[in-house]
Amino acid sequence: MAAADNKRQLKIRTGVVKRLSKELVMYEQEVTDGEAKLVEMKEAKKDEYDIRKYTEVVAESKAMVPDCRNRLRKAVQDLDILLEDNTSMSGEAEYKAAQEMRETVSI
Repeated sequence: MAAADNKRQLKIRTGVVKRLSKELVMYEQEVTDGEAKLVEMKEAKKDEYDIRKYTEVVAESKAMVPDCRNRLRKAVQDLDILLEDNTSMSGEAEYKAAQEMRETVSI
């Protein structure tokens, strides 16, 4: 029973790390795209209201980057602990997938 629960936890933690790493990349991309669009809007002398509102949107995305990075850091730490505690499962597919995910994600 414990081995099945550990497999399940590995699968869940691996999925969390994968999702959060994608989320972080998307927020960072959203910030760079938003800043570029703001420059274009200012150069095209768009309406001040639109510029102000889009500035708020970019600021919200910027605020999400550190939050997402912290959640990813915590998820990676949890996955590391789970991997260390379950080295006996090193032959299992879930363990290998978790290791691969851990190696590809950097914080």
